[in-house]
Amino acid sequence: MTEVSTFRLYLMRALYLLIAIGLGSLIWPGIIHHPKPWTHMQGVANAFMGALSALALVGVRYPLQMLPLLLFELLWKTIWIVAIGLPLYFAGQLTGPNADTMRDCLPGLIICPLVIPWGYVFRNYILKPADRWTGAANPSSAGVSARA
Repeated sequence: MTEVSTFRLYLMRALYLLIAIGLGSLIWPGIIHHPKPWTHMQGVANAFMGALSALALVGVRYPLQMLPLLLFELLWKTIWIVAIGLPLYFAGQLTGPNADTMRDCLPGLIICPLVIPWGYVFRNYILKPADRWTGAANPSSAGVSARA
């Protein structure tokens, strides 16, 4: 953990907490009580966002281990803006719920890249060798991994 500054860890924790509280306060009341049945995709989206907000709480405790959650946040918002939001905007059709989603996604597109420790991402997700695809590398490590 020393390869990421304490300040950066606190920034990450603050972002996880913002996601957990901000998203959670919008999503969980509807999950717990929704007066009418959701459409299939409404149910999927709400369950997904509920899980995302719950996992963000884990990120408050383990900011580096939950880093893929912040990368996911950045990636889905980028995809939505590029593939959906901007084409609607340039066509003059960005209105209603799509305009709301664009407004909600833009801060994440600014905040996530500032908070994510890109050096750590590069060292641990790009340069670091991948996990093996087959059985134990050597017999002595098999017993250790079986107990873990």
